[in-house]
Amino acid sequence: MANIKSAKKRILVSRKRAAINKSIRSRVKTYTKKVEAAIGVGEKEAAQEALKQAISEIARASSKGVYHKNNSARKISRLTKAVNAIAS
Repeated sequence: MANIKSAKKRILVSRKRAAINKSIRSRVKTYTKKVEAAIGVGEKEAAQEALKQAISEIARASSKGVYHKNNSARKISRLTKAVNAIAS
């Protein structure tokens, strides 16, 4: 256990940030699953709508520093490619 006041504060801050980051990652996973579910059923319109929301959440996570920008770009690219592959 830390004895120095600043070290104690860092522990509290890091726990708080970890919880926030976990929440953000969870939201991204939820929206990603919604896109994948729509793709699985084959509903192109629903998949495109879910993709818009997922891209927004992924971009938000990237801007907050939860995901690296290349990681975000890769996630967006793979989801978009999957949605575009659905037969019209």
